[in-house]
Amino acid sequence: MEFRFELALCAALESPDRVVARQLGAGIENPGGRIVDVCVLTPGPGFERRAAIAPDRIPDPAIEAAVGPGEAVPLKKAFDLPPDRAEEVAERAAEIGYLERERRDGRPVVRATARYPDDWVGSLTAIENKPDLGTPGDLTAQLRYDAALGLFDEVVLATASYVTRAHLNRIPDAVGVWRFDPDAGEREVVREPTPLDPAAPGVEIREERGLRTDVALVDPAAKARKRRRIAERAYGKGWRPDPPACARATTTADGRPYCERFDRVVDPGRDCGATCDAREPADPPETDGIRLRGERTAWIADPAGEGPRRQSGLSRFL
Repeated sequence: MEFRFELALCAALESPDRVVARQLGAGIENPGGRIVDVCVLTPGPGFERRAAIAPDRIPDPAIEAAVGPGEAVPLKKAFDLPPDRAEEVAERAAEIGYLERERRDGRPVVRATARYPDDWVGSLTAIENKPDLGTPGDLTAQLRYDAALGLFDEVVLATASYVTRAHLNRIPDAVGVWRFDPDAGEREVVREPTPLDPAAPGVEIREERGLRTDVALVDPAAKARKRRRIAERAYGKGWRPDPPACARATTTADGRPYCERFDRVVDPGRDCGATCDAREPADPPETDGIRLRGERTAWIADPAGEGPRRQSGLSRFL
């Protein structure tokens, strides 16, 4: 249920003035300690310049490398990494078009194809999905983590349940609440989120044990680096999963994987394996997720072909 709820919410949030992605790591001191269900990125002033570089995620070490669009720099000098890792990052960055590679005097050198814009992200909103508030699990701890760290500009809880005053009292005050109907794609704002301050130091909750809470203080620079990584991951990844390799599989008009046998959206990773009695192995159904993402969001699939797209009227969605 939660997977279908999540995909329906992603589809409903898509708009030409934002980018939507799902399942992104949001821990800093403990990188795997927090996974955000949905992230919404709104463009900043430099968005067009970032979109013009590549439709893919740019590796973070390539962004942080001592290399720009001016004079070529020796690979060893550009990357503060082990040689094998530097070669791997440079090759990937060249594949997607962020770096150019050549050899001078027998040595590999690299040059950036464009200056990376630091202001391309306007805001990042984290959304935690919990369709049924009757089975909250670790919801309160997860939202407390997000509110204390302040990595995102806003944090929202999305649910299909009726939200009571008791529910709101268990949720940090800064967290907004949406009631979302996945079948109708309609969203009601129960409580507006309070803006957080990503530029301020944050507190990352590492572990809670009874009356003891272990935390790590996170400085603004570390938060800025993590925000850039999340933004790059969101821009390159999106939210649509690949449909399963099954003769009964198809996709909905907005690109969600769908099973004709069970007449519903499915999770290919859990519902469509060898344990499914209705599975008929076949090539995955043809789907044009790239076209859908290009038409429905601010992401640009082919910047070389289209050129930077002008963003106007970047309205907020809250």
